[in-house]
Amino acid sequence: MSFDTPPDRRGTHCVKWDRMEVIYGVSAEDGISMWVADMEFEAAPVIQKAVQDMVDHGVYGYFGDDSKYTAAICWWMENRHGWHVEPDWIFTTHGLVNGTAMCVDAFSKPGDGVVLFTPVYHAFAKVIKAAGRQVVECEMTLENGRYEMDFDAYDAQMTGSESMVILCSPHNPGGRVWTKGELQAVAAFAKRHDLVLVSDEIHHDLVFTGETHIPMANIAGITDRLVMMTATTKTFNIAGSHSGNVIIADPDLRATFAARMAALGMSPNSFGLFMATAAYSPEGAKWVDDCVAYIEENKKLFDAGINAIPGLKSMNLEATYLAWVDFSGTGMSKEEFTTRVAKDAKIAVNAGPTFGKGGDAFLRFNIAAPRAQIEDAVQRMQAAFGDLQ
Repeated sequence: MSFDTPPDRRGTHCVKWDRMEVIYGVSAEDGISMWVADMEFEAAPVIQKAVQDMVDHGVYGYFGDDSKYTAAICWWMENRHGWHVEPDWIFTTHGLVNGTAMCVDAFSKPGDGVVLFTPVYHAFAKVIKAAGRQVVECEMTLENGRYEMDFDAYDAQMTGSESMVILCSPHNPGGRVWTKGELQAVAAFAKRHDLVLVSDEIHHDLVFTGETHIPMANIAGITDRLVMMTATTKTFNIAGSHSGNVIIADPDLRATFAARMAALGMSPNSFGLFMATAAYSPEGAKWVDDCVAYIEENKKLFDAGINAIPGLKSMNLEATYLAWVDFSGTGMSKEEFTTRVAKDAKIAVNAGPTFGKGGDAFLRFNIAAPRAQIEDAVQRMQAAFGDLQ
Protein backbone atom coordinates (compact mmCIF):
# COMPACT_ATOMS: atom_id res chain seq x y z
CA MET A 1 0.00 0.00 0.00
CA SER A 2 1.01 3.62 -0.39
CA PHE A 3 1.30 5.76 2.71
CA ASP A 4 1.19 8.83 0.44
CA THR A 5 -2.52 8.40 -0.34
CA PRO A 6 -4.59 10.29 2.24
CA PRO A 7 -8.01 8.90 3.19
CA ASP A 8 -10.70 11.58 3.58
CA ARG A 9 -11.90 11.05 7.13
CA ARG A 10 -14.15 14.10 7.34
CA GLY A 11 -17.79 13.30 8.01
CA THR A 12 -17.01 9.70 9.00
CA HIS A 13 -17.59 10.08 12.78
CA CYS A 14 -13.84 10.58 13.13
CA VAL A 15 -13.12 12.39 16.38
CA LYS A 16 -9.80 13.66 15.04
CA TRP A 17 -11.39 15.59 12.16
CA ASP A 18 -15.08 15.94 13.01
CA ARG A 19 -14.52 17.33 16.51
CA MET A 20 -11.52 19.59 15.97
CA GLU A 21 -13.52 22.72 15.13
CA VAL A 22 -15.61 22.36 18.28
CA ILE A 23 -12.55 21.80 20.47
CA TYR A 24 -9.84 23.88 18.78
CA GLY A 25 -11.70 26.26 16.49
CA VAL A 26 -9.90 24.79 13.46
CA SER A 27 -12.19 24.00 10.53
CA ALA A 28 -11.83 20.64 8.81
CA GLU A 29 -12.35 22.43 5.49
CA ASP A 30 -9.01 24.25 5.50
CA GLY A 31 -7.27 23.04 8.66
CA ILE A 32 -4.97 20.13 9.47
CA SER A 33 -5.78 17.71 12.27
CA MET A 34 -2.65 16.67 14.20
CA TRP A 35 -3.99 16.03 17.68
CA VAL A 36 -5.60 12.60 18.30
CA ALA A 37 -3.01 9.79 18.29
CA ASP A 38 -4.17 7.75 15.34
CA MET A 39 -2.68 7.61 11.85
CA GLU A 40 -3.83 9.11 8.57
CA PHE A 41 -3.17 5.74 6.90
CA GLU A 42 -5.47 2.89 5.95
CA ALA A 43 -5.06 -0.26 8.03
CA ALA A 44 -2.81 -3.05 6.77
CA PRO A 45 -4.31 -5.19 4.00
CA VAL A 46 -4.11 -8.29 6.20
CA ILE A 47 -6.37 -6.59 8.75
CA GLN A 48 -8.78 -5.32 6.11
CA LYS A 49 -9.09 -8.87 4.77
CA ALA A 50 -9.93 -10.17 8.26
CA VAL A 51 -12.72 -7.59 8.59
CA GLN A 52 -13.96 -8.32 5.07
CA ASP A 53 -14.10 -12.04 5.91
CA MET A 54 -16.33 -11.18 8.87
CA VAL A 55 -18.57 -9.08 6.62
CA ASP A 56 -18.76 -11.85 4.03
CA HIS A 57 -19.76 -14.33 6.74
CA GLY A 58 -22.52 -11.98 7.80
CA VAL A 59 -22.88 -13.17 11.40
CA TYR A 60 -21.49 -11.08 14.26
CA GLY A 61 -21.98 -13.29 17.28
CA TYR A 62 -20.10 -13.97 20.47
CA PHE A 63 -16.40 -14.79 20.09
CA GLY A 64 -15.23 -18.19 21.31
CA ASP A 65 -11.94 -20.11 21.39
CA ASP A 66 -9.30 -17.41 21.67
CA SER A 67 -6.39 -19.81 21.20
CA LYS A 68 -5.34 -18.35 17.81
CA TYR A 69 -5.62 -14.84 19.22
CA THR A 70 -3.46 -15.52 22.28
CA ALA A 71 -1.00 -17.54 20.17
CA ALA A 72 -0.61 -14.55 17.83
CA ILE A 73 0.15 -12.27 20.79
CA CYS A 74 2.70 -14.73 22.19
CA TRP A 75 4.33 -15.12 18.76
CA TRP A 76 4.60 -11.35 18.27
CA MET A 77 6.09 -10.64 21.69
CA GLU A 78 8.62 -13.45 21.36
CA ASN A 79 9.67 -12.65 17.80
CA ARG A 80 9.47 -8.85 17.81
CA HIS A 81 10.48 -8.11 21.41
CA GLY A 82 12.28 -11.15 22.81
CA TRP A 83 9.66 -11.43 25.54
CA HIS A 84 8.13 -14.79 26.45
CA VAL A 85 4.41 -14.64 27.25
CA GLU A 86 2.14 -17.51 28.28
CA PRO A 87 -1.44 -17.48 26.94
CA ASP A 88 -3.01 -17.57 30.39
CA TRP A 89 -1.22 -14.34 31.37
CA ILE A 90 -3.30 -12.35 28.86
CA PHE A 91 -6.42 -10.32 29.64
CA THR A 92 -8.21 -8.36 26.93
CA THR A 93 -9.60 -4.93 27.82
CA HIS A 94 -11.47 -2.28 25.84
CA GLY A 95 -8.26 -0.49 24.90
CA LEU A 96 -5.46 0.58 27.21
CA VAL A 97 -7.17 3.59 28.75
CA ASN A 98 -9.68 1.04 29.99
CA GLY A 99 -6.74 -1.23 30.89
CA THR A 100 -5.22 1.58 32.95
CA ALA A 101 -8.54 2.22 34.70
CA MET A 102 -8.87 -1.49 35.44
CA CYS A 103 -5.38 -1.55 36.96
CA VAL A 104 -6.14 1.48 39.12
CA ASP A 105 -9.36 -0.20 40.26
CA ALA A 106 -7.73 -3.58 40.95
CA PHE A 107 -4.43 -2.57 42.56
CA SER A 108 -5.18 0.62 44.51
CA LYS A 109 -7.90 1.97 46.76
CA PRO A 110 -9.64 5.35 46.95
CA GLY A 111 -7.32 8.03 48.26
CA ASP A 112 -4.12 6.20 47.27
CA GLY A 113 -1.43 8.03 45.34
CA VAL A 114 -0.59 6.88 41.81
CA VAL A 115 2.80 8.06 40.54
CA LEU A 116 3.28 9.46 37.03
CA PHE A 117 6.53 10.66 35.44
CA THR A 118 5.38 13.88 33.83
CA PRO A 119 4.79 15.24 31.31
CA VAL A 120 3.02 12.08 30.19
CA TYR A 121 -0.03 10.80 28.32
CA HIS A 122 -2.98 12.80 29.64
CA ALA A 123 -5.49 9.94 29.95
CA PHE A 124 -3.55 8.44 32.88
CA ALA A 125 -4.31 11.39 35.15
CA LYS A 126 -7.93 11.51 34.00
CA VAL A 127 -8.73 7.94 35.02
CA ILE A 128 -6.74 8.19 38.26
CA LYS A 129 -8.70 11.28 39.34
CA ALA A 130 -12.01 9.82 38.19
CA ALA A 131 -11.36 6.77 40.38
CA GLY A 132 -10.87 8.93 43.47
CA ARG A 133 -7.12 8.38 43.66
CA GLN A 134 -4.44 11.07 43.90
CA VAL A 135 -2.12 11.88 41.00
CA VAL A 136 1.49 12.14 42.20
CA GLU A 137 3.46 14.00 39.54
CA CYS A 138 7.18 13.23 39.46
CA GLU A 139 8.39 15.79 36.96
CA MET A 140 11.18 14.70 34.62
CA THR A 141 14.14 16.91 33.84
CA LEU A 142 15.29 18.05 30.41
CA GLU A 143 18.93 17.16 29.83
CA ASN A 144 20.42 18.00 26.43
CA GLY A 145 16.98 18.02 24.86
CA ARG A 146 15.76 14.70 26.24
CA TYR A 147 13.88 13.58 29.31
CA GLU A 148 15.66 12.06 32.30
CA MET A 149 14.29 10.77 35.61
CA ASP A 150 15.60 12.03 38.96
CA PHE A 151 14.93 9.30 41.51
CA ASP A 152 16.56 11.14 44.40
CA ALA A 153 13.93 13.85 43.98
CA TYR A 154 11.15 11.31 43.52
CA ASP A 155 12.14 9.38 46.65
CA ALA A 156 11.85 12.61 48.62
CA GLN A 157 8.33 13.18 47.25
CA MET A 158 6.92 9.86 48.44
CA THR A 159 4.69 9.99 51.51
CA GLY A 160 3.85 6.32 51.91
CA SER A 161 0.30 6.78 50.60
CA GLU A 162 1.30 5.71 47.08
CA SER A 163 0.39 2.22 45.87
CA MET A 164 1.08 2.30 42.14
CA VAL A 165 3.39 3.80 39.53
CA ILE A 166 2.60 3.97 35.81
CA LEU A 167 5.43 4.06 33.28
CA CYS A 168 4.90 5.04 29.64
CA SER A 169 7.46 3.04 27.63
CA PRO A 170 8.31 4.25 25.01
CA HIS A 171 7.43 7.63 26.38
CA ASN A 172 4.51 9.70 25.11
CA PRO A 173 4.92 12.63 24.46
CA GLY A 174 8.73 12.80 24.60
CA GLY A 175 9.45 9.79 22.39
CA ARG A 176 12.11 8.36 24.73
CA VAL A 177 13.11 4.71 24.44
CA TRP A 178 14.19 3.96 28.00
CA THR A 179 17.54 2.24 28.46
CA LYS A 180 18.02 -0.93 30.47
CA GLY A 181 19.59 1.10 33.26
CA GLU A 182 16.64 3.49 33.35
CA LEU A 183 14.16 0.62 33.46
CA GLN A 184 16.13 -0.98 36.28
CA ALA A 185 15.96 2.32 38.15
CA VAL A 186 12.17 2.47 37.72
CA ALA A 187 11.90 -1.12 38.96
CA ALA A 188 14.08 -0.34 41.99
CA PHE A 189 11.95 2.74 42.74
CA ALA A 190 8.79 0.60 42.66
CA LYS A 191 10.35 -1.93 45.02
CA ARG A 192 11.65 0.73 47.45
CA HIS A 193 8.21 2.20 47.83
CA ASP A 194 6.22 -1.06 47.54
CA LEU A 195 4.38 0.05 44.39
CA VAL A 196 2.64 -2.02 41.75
CA LEU A 197 4.36 -1.10 38.47
CA VAL A 198 2.11 -0.75 35.44
CA SER A 199 4.14 -0.47 32.22
CA ASP A 200 2.13 0.90 29.29
CA GLU A 201 4.06 -0.22 26.20
CA ILE A 202 1.49 0.61 23.52
CA HIS A 203 4.13 2.37 21.35
CA HIS A 204 6.68 -0.46 21.58
CA ASP A 205 6.53 -1.34 17.87
CA LEU A 206 7.04 2.25 16.69
CA VAL A 207 10.77 2.56 17.33
CA PHE A 208 13.23 4.27 14.99
CA THR A 209 16.59 3.31 13.52
CA GLY A 210 19.32 2.67 16.08
CA GLU A 211 16.94 2.25 19.03
CA THR A 212 15.78 -0.95 20.76
CA HIS A 213 12.76 -1.17 23.01
CA ILE A 214 13.27 -3.33 26.10
CA PRO A 215 10.08 -4.73 27.66
CA MET A 216 9.91 -4.04 31.38
CA ALA A 217 9.06 -7.74 31.74
CA ASN A 218 12.65 -8.53 30.72
CA ILE A 219 14.06 -6.60 33.69
CA ALA A 220 15.06 -9.02 36.45
CA GLY A 221 13.42 -9.02 39.85
CA ILE A 222 10.24 -7.09 39.10
CA THR A 223 7.76 -9.82 38.06
CA ASP A 224 6.00 -10.01 41.44
CA ARG A 225 4.76 -6.41 41.15
CA LEU A 226 4.62 -5.92 37.36
CA VAL A 227 1.62 -5.42 35.08
CA MET A 228 2.34 -5.07 31.35
CA MET A 229 0.00 -3.35 28.88
CA THR A 230 0.25 -3.71 25.10
CA ALA A 231 -2.06 -3.34 22.11
CA THR A 232 -2.29 -3.61 18.34
CA THR A 233 -4.21 -0.35 18.18
CA LYS A 234 -1.40 2.24 17.91
CA THR A 235 0.88 -0.03 15.90
CA PHE A 236 -1.70 -0.86 13.25
CA ASN A 237 -3.99 2.21 13.37
CA ILE A 238 -7.03 0.29 14.59
CA ALA A 239 -7.83 2.31 17.73
CA GLY A 240 -11.55 2.06 16.95
CA SER A 241 -11.39 -1.66 17.66
CA HIS A 242 -10.99 -0.76 21.35
CA SER A 243 -8.90 -3.76 22.24
CA GLY A 244 -5.82 -3.95 24.42
CA ASN A 245 -4.00 -6.48 26.54
CA VAL A 246 -3.09 -6.50 30.20
CA ILE A 247 -0.43 -9.18 30.60
CA ILE A 248 0.41 -10.41 34.10
CA ALA A 249 2.96 -13.14 34.85
CA ASP A 250 2.59 -13.10 38.66
CA PRO A 251 -0.22 -15.46 39.76
CA ASP A 252 -1.34 -13.35 42.74
CA LEU A 253 -1.59 -10.14 40.72
CA ARG A 254 -3.28 -12.11 37.96
CA ALA A 255 -5.91 -13.48 40.33
CA THR A 256 -6.65 -10.00 41.67
CA PHE A 257 -7.08 -8.61 38.17
CA ALA A 258 -9.20 -11.56 37.04
CA ALA A 259 -11.54 -11.03 39.98
CA ARG A 260 -12.15 -7.39 39.00
CA MET A 261 -12.70 -8.36 35.35
CA ALA A 262 -15.27 -10.93 36.43
CA ALA A 263 -17.00 -8.54 38.83
CA LEU A 264 -17.44 -5.96 36.09
CA GLY A 265 -18.62 -8.46 33.47
CA MET A 266 -15.82 -7.59 31.07
CA SER A 267 -15.56 -9.46 27.76
CA PRO A 268 -13.80 -8.53 24.52
CA ASN A 269 -15.11 -7.17 21.24
CA SER A 270 -14.98 -9.86 18.54
CA PHE A 271 -13.97 -7.38 15.83
CA GLY A 272 -10.92 -6.38 17.88
CA LEU A 273 -9.88 -9.99 18.38
CA PHE A 274 -10.12 -10.87 14.69
CA MET A 275 -8.20 -7.72 13.75
CA ALA A 276 -5.45 -8.30 16.32
CA THR A 277 -5.03 -11.94 15.31
CA ALA A 278 -4.55 -10.89 11.69
CA ALA A 279 -2.22 -8.03 12.64
CA TYR A 280 0.19 -10.13 14.68
CA SER A 281 1.45 -12.08 11.68
CA PRO A 282 4.36 -11.98 9.21
CA GLU A 283 2.21 -9.87 6.85
CA GLY A 284 1.46 -7.46 9.69
CA ALA A 285 5.13 -7.28 10.61
CA LYS A 286 6.07 -6.26 7.07
CA TRP A 287 3.45 -3.50 7.12
CA VAL A 288 4.75 -2.19 10.45
CA ASP A 289 8.33 -2.08 9.20
CA ASP A 290 7.25 -0.10 6.12
CA CYS A 291 5.06 2.22 8.20
CA VAL A 292 7.78 3.01 10.75
CA ALA A 293 10.28 3.72 7.95
CA TYR A 294 7.79 6.14 6.41
CA ILE A 295 7.11 7.91 9.70
CA GLU A 296 10.84 8.20 10.36
CA GLU A 297 11.23 10.17 7.13
CA ASN A 298 8.29 12.35 8.19
CA LYS A 299 10.09 12.96 11.49
CA LYS A 300 13.22 14.15 9.70
CA LEU A 301 11.21 16.49 7.48
CA PHE A 302 9.13 17.87 10.36
CA ASP A 303 12.11 18.38 12.68
CA ALA A 304 14.16 20.15 10.03
CA GLY A 305 11.32 22.52 9.21
CA ILE A 306 10.32 23.27 12.81
CA ASN A 307 13.87 23.62 14.08
CA ALA A 308 14.53 26.19 11.34
CA ILE A 309 12.10 28.54 13.10
CA PRO A 310 13.99 30.58 15.72
CA GLY A 311 12.78 29.79 19.23
CA LEU A 312 11.13 26.46 18.34
CA LYS A 313 12.64 23.05 19.06
CA SER A 314 11.18 19.69 18.10
CA MET A 315 12.38 17.03 20.53
CA ASN A 316 14.34 14.23 18.86
CA LEU A 317 11.99 11.25 18.85
CA GLU A 318 13.42 7.78 19.43
CA ALA A 319 9.95 6.24 19.08
CA THR A 320 6.23 7.04 18.54
CA TYR A 321 4.75 9.32 15.90
CA LEU A 322 4.04 12.19 18.28
CA ALA A 323 6.35 15.18 17.89
CA TRP A 324 6.82 17.27 21.04
CA VAL A 325 7.63 20.87 20.18
CA ASP A 326 9.11 23.33 22.69
CA PHE A 327 8.07 26.97 22.22
CA SER A 328 9.91 28.36 25.26
CA GLY A 329 12.61 29.93 23.09
CA THR A 330 10.09 32.29 21.50
CA GLY A 331 9.49 34.14 24.77
CA MET A 332 5.77 33.95 24.02
CA SER A 333 3.05 33.04 26.50
CA LYS A 334 1.40 29.68 25.93
CA GLU A 335 -1.76 31.52 24.90
CA GLU A 336 0.10 33.37 22.15
CA PHE A 337 1.94 30.45 20.58
CA THR A 338 -1.12 28.20 20.88
CA THR A 339 -3.26 30.83 19.16
CA ARG A 340 -0.75 31.20 16.35
CA VAL A 341 -0.81 27.46 15.69
CA ALA A 342 -4.62 27.19 15.77
CA LYS A 343 -5.64 30.50 14.20
CA ASP A 344 -2.77 31.37 11.88
CA ALA A 345 -1.40 27.97 10.88
CA LYS A 346 -4.86 26.36 11.23
CA ILE A 347 -3.47 23.23 12.81
CA ALA A 348 -5.21 21.38 15.65
CA VAL A 349 -2.68 19.98 18.14
CA ASN A 350 -2.60 18.80 21.77
CA ALA A 351 -1.86 21.46 24.39
CA GLY A 352 1.20 20.71 26.52
CA PRO A 353 -0.33 21.49 29.95
CA THR A 354 -2.74 18.54 29.58
CA PHE A 355 0.29 16.22 29.94
CA GLY A 356 1.05 17.47 33.45
CA LYS A 357 4.00 19.25 35.03
CA GLY A 358 6.67 20.22 32.54
CA GLY A 359 4.30 20.54 29.60
CA ASP A 360 3.43 24.25 29.66
CA ALA A 361 5.83 25.35 26.92
CA PHE A 362 5.00 22.48 24.54
CA LEU A 363 2.52 21.36 21.90
CA ARG A 364 2.18 17.79 20.57
CA PHE A 365 1.92 17.17 16.81
CA ASN A 366 0.90 13.86 15.22
CA ILE A 367 3.20 13.16 12.25
CA ALA A 368 1.70 9.81 11.16
CA ALA A 369 0.25 11.23 7.98
CA PRO A 370 0.98 11.40 4.24
CA ARG A 371 4.18 13.34 3.59
CA ALA A 372 2.39 16.10 1.71
CA GLN A 373 0.41 16.88 4.87
CA ILE A 374 3.61 17.11 6.92
CA GLU A 375 5.13 19.44 4.31
CA ASP A 376 1.98 21.58 4.42
CA ALA A 377 2.05 21.72 8.23
CA VAL A 378 5.70 22.81 8.25
CA GLN A 379 5.01 25.56 5.71
CA ARG A 380 2.05 26.78 7.74
CA MET A 381 4.14 26.85 10.93
CA GLN A 382 6.93 28.78 9.22
CA ALA A 383 4.40 31.32 7.95
CA ALA A 384 2.62 31.60 11.33
CA PHE A 385 5.95 32.36 13.05
CA GLY A 386 7.42 34.22 10.08
CA ASP A 387 8.20 37.29 12.15
CA LEU A 388 10.81 35.21 14.02
CA GLN A 389 12.72 34.32 10.87
